[in-house]
Amino acid sequence: MKVSPERKAANVTEFDPHPPFQDYAHPGRLVSAPWLSARLGIKGLRVIEVDEDSLLYDIGHIPTATRINFHTELLDQNTRDVVDSAGFANLMRSKGIKRDDTIVIYGDKSNWWAAFALWIFELYGHEDVRLLNGGRDSWMAEERDTSYAVPDFPESDYPETPRDDAAHRAFVAELVDKQADRALIDTRSAEEFNGEPTVFSANGDSQYGTTFRHGHIPGATHIKWDTATYPNATFRPFAELEKTYADLRSASEVILYSHVGAQAAHTWFVLKFLLGFDNVRNYDGSWAEWGNMVRMPIEK
Repeated sequence: MKVSPERKAANVTEFDPHPPFQDYAHPGRLVSAPWLSARLGIKGLRVIEVDEDSLLYDIGHIPTATRINFHTELLDQNTRDVVDSAGFANLMRSKGIKRDDTIVIYGDKSNWWAAFALWIFELYGHEDVRLLNGGRDSWMAEERDTSYAVPDFPESDYPETPRDDAAHRAFVAELVDKQADRALIDTRSAEEFNGEPTVFSANGDSQYGTTFRHGHIPGATHIKWDTATYPNATFRPFAELEKTYADLRSASEVILYSHVGAQAAHTWFVLKFLLGFDNVRNYDGSWAEWGNMVRMPIEK
């Protein structure tokens, strides 16, 4: 993560020197619970909670944390697209987030929706946005301080900025045009990849909604998203991650998908910031789009 001279001069929040992070390609993209706990409330540091179950925030959250609801605030309800430039700027203003704030995002489910939110911040070029290693799961398991207080920040002047889809996002039309040297990775469960009924319902529907067909995109390889984490939701060390994803190094690019793009965003974070892949994108249309399209081929 590059920090501009102006931000350095303004005494921007320093990076976490936690030794295990230093092996990663971009260690500044992660913070540890002790680092964050010691800095809660400092000027220019904003903590954002993004959960699959947004109500978790109400039963206790990291002190000073602000809630963002991924479904109602990060996605356009009419188009099922990422919120547009005006919508993102208005959201940031309403939360009192400034363009030069250091953002630390965390959430439940081992941070998969937190990673999705970070991906959206990246689409809009927010300069300093980081992920709390272990997320809500680890923070709660360690019995760290929590709060019921909902912080009230004055409205900010966050500018409306263009969204850069090209660098981080893939669309269905690109995947129809197959490329032999491209790696396409399905990050869902093995059952979903194989087209088998899942634990979510008897007929195989995902917890995220109905998909008419089950299976995977032709040519996709399966690497489940949580392969990158320990049971306590923290990331595995660089050497283990490199071993897991080594075969992808030779691909011209890596495109990831899941059911709606959140689990894929988690793996996108791993490849881009922990392992340093240069050409990796998230197909956030994912199986919810592909599996419902007429005449779109699938494999099981």
